Amino acid sequence: MKYVVILGDGMADYPVPELGGATPLMKAFKPNIDRMCEFGELGLVKTVPDHLNPPGSDIANMSVLGYDPDTFYSGRSPLEAVSMGIKLKDEDLAVRCNLVCLSEDEPYEQKTMVDYSSDEITSEESRILIEYINEKLGSEGFRFFPGVSYRHCIVMKAPSAVKLLCTPPHDITGRKITGYLPKGYMNAELIGFMKKSFELLTAHPVNKARVARGLKPANSIWPWGEGRRPSLSGFREKYGLGGAVVSAVDLVRGLGICAGMKSIEVEGATGTYKTNFEGKASAAVDYLLGGGDFVYIHMEGPDECGHRHEIPEKILSIEYIDARVVGPVEKALREAGEDFRMLILPDHPTPLVLRTHTHDAVPYIIYDSRQKFMMNPGAKYDENYARLTGVYVSPGHTLMERFIDGGKV
Repeated sequence: MKYVVILGDGMADYPVPELGGATPLMKAFKPNIDRMCEFGELGLVKTVPDHLNPPGSDIANMSVLGYDPDTFYSGRSPLEAVSMGIKLKDEDLAVRCNLVCLSEDEPYEQKTMVDYSSDEITSEESRILIEYINEKLGSEGFRFFPGVSYRHCIVMKAPSAVKLLCTPPHDITGRKITGYLPKGYMNAELIGFMKKSFELLTAHPVNKARVARGLKPANSIWPWGEGRRPSLSGFREKYGLGGAVVSAVDLVRGLGICAGMKSIEVEGATGTYKTNFEGKASAAVDYLLGGGDFVYIHMEGPDECGHRHEIPEKILSIEYIDARVVGPVEKALREAGEDFRMLILPDHPTPLVLRTHTHDAVPYIIYDSRQKFMMNPGAKYDENYARLTGVYVSPGHTLMERFIDGGKV
């Protein structure tokens, strides 16, 4: 038996006025997923406990992978640091460092968050900028490490008892940053670095070239997602399966690595709806047919579209997942004569109307290739049909055991 998780980050949504009160899942053409919905177990799963804030992909993906965040969660950035190959010590505090675009004319504290991703700046450009910032602002106790696109890392020395409180930049798009600047340990120093970064980055040739091309400049660093080195129990020891993750996102790769899983990199995987879907599907199939038991395929596209209020693109990203990942993976495993189970779900909702994550339960499917009879005739994979089944899994980390055991199938 092979096990496949198809994770469409942020796929779930609220009714969208521009779609006549429908959600992107309701509007998307997704024949492969909808067929599996009829033959599989359909329900809702509570991936993020209400008492954990913010309801991020770190907590949600940890739950989906079968780890109780109340036991194992230690912050977002440390997971990304692990994926980036950064060796964290006990005294290290890891902090996500976005390259963001702020408005230009006001005093720093009065600026507006224009774009949390700086027009999805390329990794090549951002590496130059982060290395420049590290050269100018870094020290033995405060280092900057380049990552993918706008996602980078700060590692700072900090006593274990201290608290640093930062705000995710994608939560404040279009808002003035006053009131959202870092609070707690070394906040004055961090804000000082942010102000200095604006001066340095605004004048940098990379940003001048971006502006000349009509792109937004990456004109400030923005720290958030702080935490300590994580310690997860091994996935194989926990579930008896050798596993791998396929993702363009350091957070998800880091989770897999911390759980003792293989992280498979795919050329052209971007973390947007323009990612290499076929490459991800092919890499997952190759791993499974090469002797692997379990693969976790993560697609970030729907989440990014939710944050950016891109309605047609969010629908399209769901359709791409269906046509370019779910369909090809199913076809390849059937042609190889492999029995398989597939778990399809988002990690959390990213409602277009809010442009950020919420704690709401999300729809899931557990599909078994051996199932011959319809369990949900006429059902579609969306929030409403999942709610109507009355199946509700909470806490969310218990879904993985249910999936491996076969659910109701």
